[in-house]
Amino acid sequence: MSTPTPPVPAADELRRLHAERALSTLRAASAEHAALLQDPGLCDRVARVALGSDFAIETLRRQPALLAHLAADDPAPLPPPVLDPLQPHDWPGQLRRFRAAASTRLVWRDVLGLDDVDATLAGSTRLAEQCLALALEALEQEFAQRHGVVRDPAGRPQRLVVFGLGKLGGGELNFSSDIDLVYAYAHEGESDGRRPLEAEEYFARLGQRLAKLLDEVTADGFCHRVDLRLRPFGNAGRVAWSFAAMDQYFQREGRDWERYAWLKARAVAGDTAAGEAWLETLRPFVYRRYLDFTALDGLRAMKAAIVAEMQRRDMADDLKRGRGGIREIEFLVQSLQLIRGGREPALRGRCLLPALQALVEGGQIAAQDGAALAAAYRFLRRLENRVQMLGDAQVHSVPEDPEARERIALALGHAGWEALAAELAACRARVSAEFDALLVPRRRESAPDALQDYWRALPQAGEAGVLADAGFGDPAGADAALRDFARGNGVRALSDAARARLDRVVPALLGAAARSAQPDAALKRLLGLLQSILRRASYLALLDEQPSALARLVDVLARSALLADRIAAYPLLLDELLDIRVAGPIPDAAEMHRACAAAVASGDGDPEAALRALNEVRLALSFRIALAALDRRQPATDSVRELAWLADAVVAQVLAMAEGEVVAAHGRIPGGRFAVVGYGSLGGCELGFGSDLDLVFLYDADPEALSDGARPLEAGRWYARLAQKVVGLLGAVTSAGRLYETDMRLRPDGGKSLLVSSLSSYSEYQLHRAWTWEHQALVRARMVAGDASMGADFERIRRQTLARPRDPAALAADVAGMRRRMRAELDRSDAARFDLKQGAGGLVDLEFLVQYLVLREAATCPPLLEPRDTPRLLAALGAAGRLAEATVQALLAAHAALVEAGLGCTLDRRPRLVPDDGALDPQRAQVAAAIAAHGLVFDPAPDAS
Repeated sequence: MSTPTPPVPAADELRRLHAERALSTLRAASAEHAALLQDPGLCDRVARVALGSDFAIETLRRQPALLAHLAADDPAPLPPPVLDPLQPHDWPGQLRRFRAAASTRLVWRDVLGLDDVDATLAGSTRLAEQCLALALEALEQEFAQRHGVVRDPAGRPQRLVVFGLGKLGGGELNFSSDIDLVYAYAHEGESDGRRPLEAEEYFARLGQRLAKLLDEVTADGFCHRVDLRLRPFGNAGRVAWSFAAMDQYFQREGRDWERYAWLKARAVAGDTAAGEAWLETLRPFVYRRYLDFTALDGLRAMKAAIVAEMQRRDMADDLKRGRGGIREIEFLVQSLQLIRGGREPALRGRCLLPALQALVEGGQIAAQDGAALAAAYRFLRRLENRVQMLGDAQVHSVPEDPEARERIALALGHAGWEALAAELAACRARVSAEFDALLVPRRRESAPDALQDYWRALPQAGEAGVLADAGFGDPAGADAALRDFARGNGVRALSDAARARLDRVVPALLGAAARSAQPDAALKRLLGLLQSILRRASYLALLDEQPSALARLVDVLARSALLADRIAAYPLLLDELLDIRVAGPIPDAAEMHRACAAAVASGDGDPEAALRALNEVRLALSFRIALAALDRRQPATDSVRELAWLADAVVAQVLAMAEGEVVAAHGRIPGGRFAVVGYGSLGGCELGFGSDLDLVFLYDADPEALSDGARPLEAGRWYARLAQKVVGLLGAVTSAGRLYETDMRLRPDGGKSLLVSSLSSYSEYQLHRAWTWEHQALVRARMVAGDASMGADFERIRRQTLARPRDPAALAADVAGMRRRMRAELDRSDAARFDLKQGAGGLVDLEFLVQYLVLREAATCPPLLEPRDTPRLLAALGAAGRLAEATVQALLAAHAALVEAGLGCTLDRRPRLVPDDGALDPQRAQVAAAIAAHGLVFDPAPDAS
């Protein structure tokens, strides 16, 4: 027959009983205690602490001086002990007494409201780090005397590297937690003492002694429980690993759960600088460069194992592992970090609450949800701490004893256990709901059963009629393409898990394609994309886990062959479909420069990595601009201007990289200056998708100057080398493609001349030898990168050239003659189609008209020399009275319509030829009328061909 549980005393009685017991115990401990407890205020504080922690009262009883220290209004940290190298038998007691005293101070400050839970967690972390450092330094001296030290290849002494994982690594250790450690060392070798040891054995023994010194239970208790099971291969693995061995392990054996574990890793003792440097090299294992939804598979597996363990052990009250507990918040945040951290460095934090805030700021968690999760986390961690503070036990469940529950509730300021239990239940329900929302695949439209059955029957069976019923215009062609895909080696080689994902994704894609504007085109492009991502489990996972991305993908592919090709070639662009910024405003020029600079910096001095990262940023930003144009969220004229801004930012970074390489090889030219000038659509800020860059390179230096490096070059050769580097880097092929094709034919004297021109020769050429068409090109030219003073000098030459008085008749003849030759050679218009760029009334006609007017009027109207793009040039001509306002507005509308039509062709990979169906006739007529009004004749002679 079970003994009935005695009733729990009322709240006031419970407080009184524990206060009296604690004060009586302490007064009896020593005269010093009794004297201090003459102070009623101190007695009140001791009584409050006694309700929350038996451990703290016992420590105060054992250490009389501690009560005096804590009697201060704001008790400071305790000084660490000095471990005497000659008295190693004293070390365990010193460390344990220090840990007990410092932990009691944490209890004191927490219960009395001097610290919030964040400070308590940070304090527990600092205490563990102090004890680790003290113990390791003492043991290192002992090992050095016995075995010497292990030295690196340069002869420098090596130290053990102690990595803290879990909450220690995250800087948020709970009150009575064990510490997860992994031991490593930088280089192999042998110690140099009388009894030498190989590096692995040396550091393994040192690590084992360190764990024992902290973990072993003595008459003074323990210092910190040490867990070494997170090292490679767990308990079966070696105790200490070289960095090289760790690298091989994670490349070959690293598992999903280890990505979660090492996300928080931090070097906490020993050679922390070497440890942190090595952790940087581990980043690609933890954080993939793309959005990595495969992280959810690992999380589901871990969660399933935890749920199974809970059910076996009846752990419903476990604050850490139970439903809606601390682990679920940690997994939720860490999963989103792993999914997105490869692309967003701000998400790579080790500490949970800052990482949660970064997810909110990045738009991955709603602000109100983030605030609720942060509050729940603090609530649960504070309660967990109080459960452990009661008796300094490593427990995570609320105690079963009713009196212990009541004590915890009262010490936390609640009216009693029932009130605390209600708040705990509400907190856990909120956490559980958020966690389940992450783990359960997003609600999706189920693929029609017919399409699902059809796909799963391929390639042996399946009826093409299903595709016809779904809405495909060429069901036979679609069926043949799908059968070829299904029997292909890529599909047959898939793992079971990947094939299961594909079997969910393909029917959904078929359904979305059937509903799109161009089902057959969408299907063809989808199959090309699927073929390119079959080996990339992360992208199949993205489409499987994120139906919104799947639907958006099909919509984009149906409407844009260009974007379909780019996504198939560079699947990392799929990430952009889930980036919340993709539907927001496009970054401005300054933001693009910052993004490109950050990409290059991320290469850490590796030119290949920097170039790849720069290309990925270019791809991502141009993709966002393309989506904005495709969705008509902004005028086409904005899109072409943004593409030019992006090219500016890329060229600026490439110039910096190229200059760094030339300087490293040859030194600098004293006083030398350099500029990259953009012509054509780049200079005019009207760049299209896939356009090449018209560039001219200028330099200014003493012709006799030599560079000051080990291999000096004279100025002309130095700057020619720099220009060659720029062109080479822009055209270099990386895994993300090449940056830009370049065209240097607009430089002085064209393809026959040197790649780079001196400023003086450029000035002489423009003023005395350039053709009229070259001055027309100069109207749109601008410096895009280089020395600011060179930019000013280029502007001076440009203005001086363009502002020269000209004979209007001769100018008109030159401009019209060049345009007629171009139309005869380049206009691809025919009876059925109109060439948007070169056709009559097209973009080049409009550009020639504007350039003619600028050259004719600039001598008397300097404001015309400021703009480069057609819209602002038209506005300037109107403001100066050189064009009527009605004409300006008509030409602006014509320009916008032509640019939009051209951009639409480019986005769908079509030549810029549109049906001559009259849709653009009003705009073309406005351009033709303005040309005729100024006496210009651009039509070729009738016999021209």
